[in-house]
Amino acid sequence: MPAPMLRLALAQLNTTVGDLEGNARLVLAAAREAATAGAQVVAAPELALTGYPPEDLLLRPSFVSDAERALVRLAADARGLPPLVVGTPDTGDSPRLGSAVGELYNAAALLYGGRVVARYRKQRLPNYGVFDEQRYFVPGAEAPLFVIGGAQVGLTVCEDIWYEDGPAAALCAAGAQLIVNINASPFWAGKTEERLAVATERARAHGSPVAYVNQVGGQDELVFDGHSLVVDGAGRLIARGAWLDADLLLVDVPLPERPPQADALWVSDAPGSPLPPLRPRPAADPPQALEEVYRALVVGTRDYVRKCGFREVIVSLSGGIDSALVAAVAVDALGPGQVRGVALPSRHSSEGSVADARALAANLGIELAVLPIEPVHAGALDALRGELAGGGAGSAEENIQARIRGMLVMALSNSSGALVLATGNKSEYACGYATLYGDMAGGFAVIKDVPKTLVYELARYRNACSEHPVIPVSSIEKPPSAELRPGQLDSDSLPPYEVLDPILEAYVERHLSLAEIVEAGHDEATARRVVELVDRNEYKRRQAPPGVKITARAFGRDRRFPLASRYSTR
Repeated sequence: MPAPMLRLALAQLNTTVGDLEGNARLVLAAAREAATAGAQVVAAPELALTGYPPEDLLLRPSFVSDAERALVRLAADARGLPPLVVGTPDTGDSPRLGSAVGELYNAAALLYGGRVVARYRKQRLPNYGVFDEQRYFVPGAEAPLFVIGGAQVGLTVCEDIWYEDGPAAALCAAGAQLIVNINASPFWAGKTEERLAVATERARAHGSPVAYVNQVGGQDELVFDGHSLVVDGAGRLIARGAWLDADLLLVDVPLPERPPQADALWVSDAPGSPLPPLRPRPAADPPQALEEVYRALVVGTRDYVRKCGFREVIVSLSGGIDSALVAAVAVDALGPGQVRGVALPSRHSSEGSVADARALAANLGIELAVLPIEPVHAGALDALRGELAGGGAGSAEENIQARIRGMLVMALSNSSGALVLATGNKSEYACGYATLYGDMAGGFAVIKDVPKTLVYELARYRNACSEHPVIPVSSIEKPPSAELRPGQLDSDSLPPYEVLDPILEAYVERHLSLAEIVEAGHDEATARRVVELVDRNEYKRRQAPPGVKITARAFGRDRRFPLASRYSTR
């Protein structure tokens, strides 16, 4: 006799925070498509109805009540479709709905027959890194079992699956034949395999398959990579969704034999006749490291620009590698017709830098405006004559140039409505090697979380993707320089990036102390200097535009330190 089986559809969706009607349409369209393929249950991501993360919108009673009404409408619209699991905020029986008090849950709602049948409330609320769910939600306590398509199914939400003693264990002990886990799990390099390892562990521990559906697309700084997956009761990967693309993953999940549970809530029976076979779909391998980071930058940039309502972007092209990489990402995200380059040479800019900017624009097929800043620069120095300490030489005069550039690109933005993409990288932001209201000006910082050494690797990767190099080789090979004074090099102000970046990774991302960094083999004086630079420049990073998160600990939501502090890192 064949083993029992459930046909499952995982709807990997690119939702937008606050677009209740649009998100509901995405869920409904996926459910209709799944129904035509014979799916017995459809699962959409965590908080798919509101988009994730809705943040302080959840503190607005009107938003919560609007979300509840959208859920009820979705249930009515889904009448006649398979049971549908969708993430939504849930007020339970509290007075939160329509008022400013009461409890709120992060829930998986189960819709069937035109109504909301039941809700599972997330029990483990993450409060680390980019997550602060305890600010908005209270944990649920119950883990009901549902009979869906004749199978005993347990529902969980995201973090619930990461704990050995979490709700999945209780559900399997109660007789669950399948755990469906809905997620909004952000991307960072290497995260895909971590998720697979966790799902595999849970399946092997309890002998029940695990289905993990994840959100996809960019939302503010975060990128959600999808890659939904299903593992069988032995922990073997049997299906995997697309990476960084919306997808509907249909899977026939083999179920373990479990005795029927009298207290399981009946939702739907198994079909009376065999389902038509699904087209075989092999599980896609995860991308290589550089490909996944580059594509995450592209998706994060594309969705930020589109979801914020911009039509085009402006990139200040210096001829250096950072602005070249940002321009390449922008073109891959939006197309060349939506990207404008601006070269802003000064008295210190080399002819090679301007030539590299022109070559890059030609390679990418984008418009390039060349606006020399010398007249404005000279006028600024003339206006400040006698007022600058030391006659104006030094960082004040250098920063005037950067701020003139920022002023000009923002004027172009104001005139055209285009979004300015800032071009600073993580190494620069970490050490404060960036000018407030100058090169930090802009609405989105594409490579804000990309260390300088990785910038070089990504530039070479992007060139390898084309028949001919897009980023001029000279932009990659020349020593990095801000060109704000004659003969200036980044190494005048910072340790070499191959020395700097590992120290930053240890201190910022792994949270090691100065002593631990030195113990790992780094020069003490250099490490101390870098740590002091990071601590001293928190005020600059607070004023930086948002940017795509690609590491485990990005500046901003991930890492929050006081501005006024007398604690010295040891």
